[in-house]
Amino acid sequence: MFRKVKKRHSSSSSQSSEISTKSKSVDSSLGGLSRSSTVASLDTDSTKSSGNNTSETCAEFRVKYVGAIEGLQFDMSKKLQEPLDLINYIDTAQQDRKLPFVPRDEEMILVVSKHGVKVASLDQYDVLHRHPLYLIMRMLCYDDGLGTGKNLLALKTTDPEQEGCSIWVYQCSSSEQAQSICKVLSASFDCALASDKS
Repeated sequence: MFRKVKKRHSSSSSQSSEISTKSKSVDSSLGGLSRSSTVASLDTDSTKSSGNNTSETCAEFRVKYVGAIEGLQFDMSKKLQEPLDLINYIDTAQQDRKLPFVPRDEEMILVVSKHGVKVASLDQYDVLHRHPLYLIMRMLCYDDGLGTGKNLLALKTTDPEQEGCSIWVYQCSSSEQAQSICKVLSASFDCALASDKS
């Protein structure tokens, strides 16, 4: 599940990230079936204020790593702006066997903080992935469509030169856990923006 690490108080920022949760029917491209899911999406380019006075800015979650699509060109990054485009791209990659449908059984710790996202082994000695906050373009979660009640968490990052992007996919144990990860990341962006103004 998720363990609170520390709390931060931050003031409302005029430039903060936005998290939106929408219930919609998503075409999974799996034999023409459609699935109903809740899509929580964090758009880091938003300029709306969240209005939160108290927020969690660091938390740990147990997730499973599904896979990644790395080194996508800039023109593909532009095509993957909307949550539905990203979901459809991941579904197609799974059908083309570029990403597995089911992750390995090994659980990992996903740590979200004001510095970004870190994925490590359960003992946290081996860091598998680091995603600095300033390179995260979008994070979203959605039902995996396999009827297991699990949610996928997709993280779209750019490279430091902003010439391309990568998509990282993790499996969460529930929609609540996936949405919690998005909320903590949103609070982390708010915290970073607030400290940047100071």
